[in-house]
This record gives sequence, C-alpha cells and structure tokens, in this order.
Amino acid sequence: MFPERRPHGGSEWLSEEAWAVIEPHLPKARPGAPCVDDRRVISGILHVLRSGCRWSDCPPEYGPATTIYNRSNRWSVQGVWNRLFGRLAAAGNIPDEISIDSTYVKAHRSAAGAKGDDTAQAIGRSRGGRTSKIHALANAQGRPVAFILTTGNVADISVANTLLDDIAPPRRLLADKAYDADHLRKLLEAQGTDVVIPSTRARRHPYPLNRRAYRGRNVIERMFCRMKDWGRIATRYDRLARNFLSAVALVATACFWLP
Repeated sequence: MFPERRPHGGSEWLSEEAWAVIEPHLPKARPGAPCVDDRRVISGILHVLRSGCRWSDCPPEYGPATTIYNRSNRWSVQGVWNRLFGRLAAAGNIPDEISIDSTYVKAHRSAAGAKGDDTAQAIGRSRGGRTSKIHALANAQGRPVAFILTTGNVADISVANTLLDDIAPPRRLLADKAYDADHLRKLLEAQGTDVVIPSTRARRHPYPLNRRAYRGRNVIERMFCRMKDWGRIATRYDRLARNFLSAVALVATACFWLP
C-alpha cells in the first residue's frame, strides 16, 4: 500500500498502485476553490489511523490538519469509506469458505460526549469497561468482507444473520461456540452451507465437528490482530459510531484490498 516515496519526515504515502485502485471510487471535484489533493489527504488520514495520534498532530506535509479531519468526517457522513470497502471487497471475494467472529475495542474517554446515550453510538458496558464490538466476516484468505459495529455487551449470535445477509450463501461457515444456535445452523443448512461450529457443553447431543476445517478459523483472528496494529482501531477515540465504523472500513481496505 505504501510506496518508496517518503517526503518530509519519513512519512508514508499511498503508492501509485493503491491510488489507482482508490481514485475511481472517490467523489469528483466540485466547482470552487481548489481542494487539497485527495491522495495527499487520504495518506494523512491513514497516518492518523495508524499512529493513533490526534488529528491536530498530523504532520504538515499531508496538508492542514483541519482539512485532513474535515475530509475524513465529510466522507464518513457521505458513506464514501464504507462504499469503497464494500465495492473492493465484493469485487475480490469468492463466497467459498467464510469465517465469522467479533472483537472488543476499548472506548477511550474522548469517545464520550456524543448526543444521546452511549448505546446510541455503539458503546456499552461490559467486563472490560466501556467497549464497542466489531463483528466481521472474513474469507478463506483472511480478508474482511463485511462488518457491523455494536455495543460491547451484545451477543455475537444476535447479529450473525444480519452479517450473513450481506453476502451470497457460502459453501462453508466457520465459527466458534458463541454461534452454536439451532436457528443459525438450520438457516445455513437450508442454504446449502456446510456448518463448522463446535457445540457448547450445554448440548446433550453435540453436533459432529470437522476439526480439520475448523483450524481455518484462525484467519479471522489474525485479521483482527492485523487491524488492531492501527492505533485508532485498537482503541476507539471517535465519539460517533459512524466515524469509527468508517475508520474500520478504511483500515480494512488499506490492509487487505489494496496492492
């Protein structure tokens, strides 16, 4: 994703190859005063997401810090980052083997203060304190294909159907015990999907488990680990759920769907 070109301060910029993939999906320039170059601004946004720094601390070679933040926020409102991720993921995904899982994200104190209660912005209280939860689907190569953001105290199984509605029925679904529910198994089997989910201890008659196939579920865990190498994904600083989910979408695009 990042090239050999490193201007002032050793900063990293989008490569020519990555920019060629992104550029067709961005809003076209509007009449009026010239804007700061999109490639430069997006490189600045990625710098903030990766380093976890404040927007005001973004290095000046990317342009004015207010421009970096405003462009990120405006395109979040317009759904640009989510559409970019969705289009690239759809173009590169083959619904063969899919893994489903979730990960907790600690909400920093700066994430408080949005209008409405915390739950309206996907922040809830769990054993880890104030947290959000990213629910995701990943393909067999460990690339994300869909996301949902909820409060941290939401059960994984409660959003499984919503996530799976975003893709064509896969040939096989891998999941951990949190997804062991008869209604999900029956739905998947009716679609012709091979279900690879271990049974909970509460089951008197456990379902058979393809243990060899189940080993492949680690790809989604490694996917989350790679995304959490980015400071603003490992910790949530955004007050608005919309902005944090946009950050997740952009980081997922940068990590997995750009050359």
